[in-house]
Amino acid sequence: MTMLAQSFRPTPHQTEPIESCFRKALLEADAPTYPYRHWLLRDALPAEHAHSLSALPFPAPNQMEHDGRRETNNAKRVYFTPDHQRQFSVCADFVEAFNGASMRRFLHQMTGADLDGALLRVEYCQDTGSFWLEPHTDISVKKFTMLIYLSDDPALSNCGTDVYDATSEHQLVHTAPYAFNGGLIFVPGTDTWHGFRRRDINGIRKSLIVNYVSPDWRDRWELAV
Repeated sequence: MTMLAQSFRPTPHQTEPIESCFRKALLEADAPTYPYRHWLLRDALPAEHAHSLSALPFPAPNQMEHDGRRETNNAKRVYFTPDHQRQFSVCADFVEAFNGASMRRFLHQMTGADLDGALLRVEYCQDTGSFWLEPHTDISVKKFTMLIYLSDDPALSNCGTDVYDATSEHQLVHTAPYAFNGGLIFVPGTDTWHGFRRRDINGIRKSLIVNYVSPDWRDRWELAV
C-alpha cells in the first residue's frame, strides 16, 4: 500500500458533524420549483471532509469514450464500495452518515423521496476533456439523486449540472452553480431532465453522485453496503 493510501486509513467515524452540516445546508438551500423541484446546496459537508473527499487518490480515468452517457464507461467508474470504505475512512464516514435512519427520515421530510428499503450508491466522478451528458431523466429504480461538487478550481466555475425543461427540445433552464462543496438535489421523475452540455473542461471536474436505489438494483457491486 502506498504512503498516500495509508494516510486515508480508517479512524473513528465522525458522522455527527457531517449530518449536522448537511441538514443545515439543505434547510438553507435555494429550492426552485421550475422546471421541477430541485435544491441548490452550499457548504453541503464540513469543509475538512469535503477537502478529504477531493483529495482521494483515485486516478482520473483516461481513454474514456464520451458519447453523452456515463454507462458507456461503466468498467472505469468508481464507487464507495465496502472495500473502498475499509481503505479510506472519509468514504466510510460519508456512507455511515447518509445510510442512517435519521438521515433517510430527514431527506424524506425535506424532499418527499420514498427511501424505505432503498439502497445507497455513491459514485466518485472525475470528468475531464470532452466529457458531456445528453439531456436525460434518471431511471425509475433511482429514488433520490444528489450531486456534490468537489473541485475548487476557478477554471471549472461553468461546470455545474444543466437543468432542462420537459419540452421535446429540452431547453436549458439554468446551470447549477459549480462551487466547491456545493451541489444539486432532485427526486427523479418523468420531468427531471438534466445533463451536461458540451463545453471545455479546464481541469478535473470532481463530484459525488449520491443515489438511493430500489432493492432490485442489478449491479450490486456498485452499492455502498
